[in-house]
Amino acid sequence: MDTPSKILSSAHLASESTAELSELEYALIIAGNAFNRWMARCMSAAGVKDMTPVEVSLLHHVCHRERKKKLADICFVLNIEDTHIASYALKKLVKTGLVTSQKVGKEAFFSATEKGYELAQAYRKVREECLIPLLSDTGLSNQSLGETAKLLRTASGLYDTGSRAATSR
Repeated sequence: MDTPSKILSSAHLASESTAELSELEYALIIAGNAFNRWMARCMSAAGVKDMTPVEVSLLHHVCHRERKKKLADICFVLNIEDTHIASYALKKLVKTGLVTSQKVGKEAFFSATEKGYELAQAYRKVREECLIPLLSDTGLSNQSLGETAKLLRTASGLYDTGSRAATSR
């Protein structure tokens, strides 16, 4: 019986012992790009065009639990290495009235405005109308989605550790 071929984007990186890793990396690339496209288009359908995936992620995180958040904490939780990217995106969100910034000492704290919360809820509505039915059509269970999320968080930790090792070489 023939073994199914692996789906690789970088066959030159795969060896017999790492074909599955290359397959995972390819899946991460295409899933990441698809998710970024989804976030931007879902936000557009929710009413705001031309938001970047970073801006969408930041808005959702700033809305999370309705707490004020520092830039460093936002970057840490979302695993954003370049704080300038997050800072620039937050300034754009402040300028559009979706997020507010409050200075406490030397630190700026960000929180969503009522307009920001309303937009996040509109995004949720589009998500539930467009994405949730697709999930049930695939037969994916909430449990399998949770297990996949755990695997991705674990992989993220491996790549973070690998990044530190590569940096110290």
